[in-house]
Amino acid sequence: MSAIPSPRDDGHPYQDPTRSVDERVEDLLSRMTLEEKAGLMFHDIASMEDEEYAPSGPGEPKVSAELAHLIQHGSMSHFNLIDTADPREMAHWHNAVQEMAASTRLGIPVTLSTDPRNSFSDTMGASIQAGPFSAWPEAIGLAAIGDPELVFRFADTVRREYLSVGFRTALHPQIDLATEPRWSRQSGTFGSDAKLASELVRAYVHGLQGNTLGTESVAAMVKHFPGGGPQKDGEDPHFPHGKEQIYPGRMRDHHLEPFRAAIAAGCSQMMPYYGQPVGTDWEEVGFGFNKGVITGLLREELGFTGIVCTDWGLLNDAPIFGEMHEARAWGVEHLSVAGRAAKALDAGVDQFGGEQCPEVIVELVETGRISEARVDASVRLLLREKFVLGLFDERRYADPDEAAETVGRADFKAAGAAAQRRSLTLLTDGPLPLAGRPRLYVENVDPAVAAEYGEVVTVPAEADLAVLRLRTPFEERPNKFESFFHSGSLAFAEEELARILSLLAAVPTLVCVNLERPAVLPEIAEHAAALIADYGASDEALLDVAFGRTKAEGRLPFELPRSMAAVEASRPDVPNDTDHPVFPHGAGILL
Repeated sequence: MSAIPSPRDDGHPYQDPTRSVDERVEDLLSRMTLEEKAGLMFHDIASMEDEEYAPSGPGEPKVSAELAHLIQHGSMSHFNLIDTADPREMAHWHNAVQEMAASTRLGIPVTLSTDPRNSFSDTMGASIQAGPFSAWPEAIGLAAIGDPELVFRFADTVRREYLSVGFRTALHPQIDLATEPRWSRQSGTFGSDAKLASELVRAYVHGLQGNTLGTESVAAMVKHFPGGGPQKDGEDPHFPHGKEQIYPGRMRDHHLEPFRAAIAAGCSQMMPYYGQPVGTDWEEVGFGFNKGVITGLLREELGFTGIVCTDWGLLNDAPIFGEMHEARAWGVEHLSVAGRAAKALDAGVDQFGGEQCPEVIVELVETGRISEARVDASVRLLLREKFVLGLFDERRYADPDEAAETVGRADFKAAGAAAQRRSLTLLTDGPLPLAGRPRLYVENVDPAVAAEYGEVVTVPAEADLAVLRLRTPFEERPNKFESFFHSGSLAFAEEELARILSLLAAVPTLVCVNLERPAVLPEIAEHAAALIADYGASDEALLDVAFGRTKAEGRLPFELPRSMAAVEASRPDVPNDTDHPVFPHGAGILL
């Protein structure tokens, strides 16, 4: 085993593990300056790949100069790691960060968080490519399987892999209901069924945290309260043209059902979304600034007692991929950064995601706009979680040997691969299952993989069967960041559709469509020899199902609309609301 350094101990009561958590919190809080408290209230992005580095010993992992400054001079101790590396390297880097934090005046440990990183496919801005971690279907694929026990095993696997490299907060699960077919974030949800989403989030939270939060837990930051699905025109509120959230079907309470289940399961943290509710009795400001939603609904009505952390970038304009994006201060754009922070704190927020301006909190207290007692209320919650997770004790550090053994462990990868196969949804079966070694023409399938199942040919005319993989269509957007949010029309462009239908007419074709959103594909469904939906699955998974080597168990987690006219006529807060869908919610053939 690699040597793990001992936690700092200066003999203060808060460093004594024999004392109660409440005693330790109050002792540490009493020793903190206002600046140190303010630093705790920010949860910024961190990277292992910055060009400038703080000094470190020979052969030691390097910590970026910016991150070192935020820890040592900004008193910040919550960071969202956005990249990946070899597990042993990640653990060493995490420990170097913790050693740096231990050397500060109070030695407050860092809480490292991550977006989802265990899916076969990835969505920029919402998840991270699996890399060395075990690869499962996206959350929407877990919903297609619909098995709470599997979701528990998935979350428990995530917990083990995260713990081994030092992640202690998961910026997931995402439990918005997928009720607006055009919305770009549906692949991270559990679909359109509130009852199923509620069952799965209970299992997910228990898999990450256990029955209670403790030293072997990863804290679950559930998102996006009170449900981000009902976006006007399906646009996303990361961007100003997508800020409005509407409820024409009067189903606002329906979107709360999974959040009630998450709270009952003991989720540690909650993230409000960016959306600005329009046409309701809520104040028309983004949810992160909305006192009626955070304090009135989440705290008082639903009884949530954990940490409320905003989604990333509510206060300051900031560059993303070199392009400037305005703060998601929807409804309060006219306020200063300090005014926005004050309104969010008054609403009930404890921490600001993706930001690094603790001096704003100091200013608010020093000018009397907010009280230090209000700051203390949030800092108590943030400190308490660090103590409960064991970060002030042995659990501060990761073991690089354990990380190397745990991340991507063979049985974890096998379980993920099996889940990919189970999640596939057979919509029409035609000639399936296939037999023998047919001549295969493939598009968007690795020919080397296909060669394990049949003879690969280079033109459709020579094939017994074509295998075509497609993705749900989307509209190109003008800036780099928004281009990763696949939005707009769900229908194939005329030229692309004609090309696809020409292939289907030339040779019997198995079509597999990746449903990151519900595709509009009536012509493809009619003319394909067989149609399968996937939610993040390998070529091997698809072909194993096609050849009957394993069974597809998936059911559609949302309906597939017949036309864009039907989508546009549907109500964004109402599940499965399009007229005469090609395939209804729950469709799927079990062979």
